[in-house]
Amino acid sequence: MSRIEQAPESLVLPPPRDAGLLAVAVAGVSASGPIMAATAAPALAIAFWRNALGAGSSGLLAGLRHRAEFTALDRRDWTVAAVAGAFLAAHFGTWTPAVKLTSVASATALVATQSVFAGLIAAAAGRRLPRLAWFGMALAVAGTALIAGADFAISGRALAGDLLALLGGLASAAYMTAGARARRGMSAAAYTTICYGVCSLGLLAACLVGRQSLTGYSGRAWLLILAVTGCAQLLGHSLVNVVLRSASATVVSLAILLETPGAALIAAVWLHQVPPASAVPGLVLLLAGLIVVVRSGDRTAEPVPDLD
Repeated sequence: MSRIEQAPESLVLPPPRDAGLLAVAVAGVSASGPIMAATAAPALAIAFWRNALGAGSSGLLAGLRHRAEFTALDRRDWTVAAVAGAFLAAHFGTWTPAVKLTSVASATALVATQSVFAGLIAAAAGRRLPRLAWFGMALAVAGTALIAGADFAISGRALAGDLLALLGGLASAAYMTAGARARRGMSAAAYTTICYGVCSLGLLAACLVGRQSLTGYSGRAWLLILAVTGCAQLLGHSLVNVVLRSASATVVSLAILLETPGAALIAAVWLHQVPPASAVPGLVLLLAGLIVVVRSGDRTAEPVPDLD
């Protein structure tokens, strides 16, 4: 009997090697918010360059190893991957400005509400969610309200950042939902090439409309753009996909939630940015709610029959 057969799906832990890779991935995505907050470049431009560089890297790999796959993709494959890319552009287009408007801790915690939005999308699609999921969502909403209240007391700018982070979480949930469908018949390299490419085009259009400069940055800013691309876009997300070969999605999702305290710690040490004490209860409550939501996914829900 295999290790997966011996334990429920939710308890499948990665072997030591993959556990190490997951730790690196969490560290990589944790650095994303602080790096972008420290980068002296327009927010949408940072989002464009990290996705354009990511698309170029994925395209190079796809061209070397999956060239024949592109000719075999049908219209549906291209469309679903492109839709995922559009949602990814919306995610980066909202979350990247958020880390410059509010604290890194608040922005990172609020964008993690993607698991709540993913549950709501599943419910709207006819999935019956367990009661535990709804309880976790209620905790997350209460935590979000506390964070927003604390940031509103600081400035309207911080509250605007909170709202953008929430929109980023919604867009991320839609991106993950579309991406899951696209990946059923596509390799990771082919999917990310199309997805990141469409995302880059959408962000490029937003930069041009908003007249945000795409060049002329300092050498330090370019180094930070390369750093966020390597840490989060390539190293973080890529290693997460690798670890999914041996660990359950629940375990990986719980590990990724460590991004919030990780990002807060990096921001405190590097940027001397400490969230206000009034926001800490909300951050704790939000994280507790998200953990409950993710853990509730262990329970298989029966689909609700279509009514049309």
